[in-house]
Amino acid sequence: MSQLLERITLNPKQCGGRPCIRGMRIRVSDVLDLFAAGLSAEQIVEELPDLEMDDLRAALVYAARKLNHPVLVA
Repeated sequence: MSQLLERITLNPKQCGGRPCIRGMRIRVSDVLDLFAAGLSAEQIVEELPDLEMDDLRAALVYAARKLNHPVLVA
């Protein structure tokens, strides 16, 4: 899993600091939006040929970990 997460990059000078795939201007949220629109992994890779299947897996793992992050409220 940690190898997949290495594909997610954060750069404050790129895409407003939002998480991207391997330093490209393809945001994790872009990949998630395509999944939410009903595209399959194969269709997403066809639409965005710079992506690899592991990039899609990385986006899903990243999102799952972010949503599962506990927030402590005082």
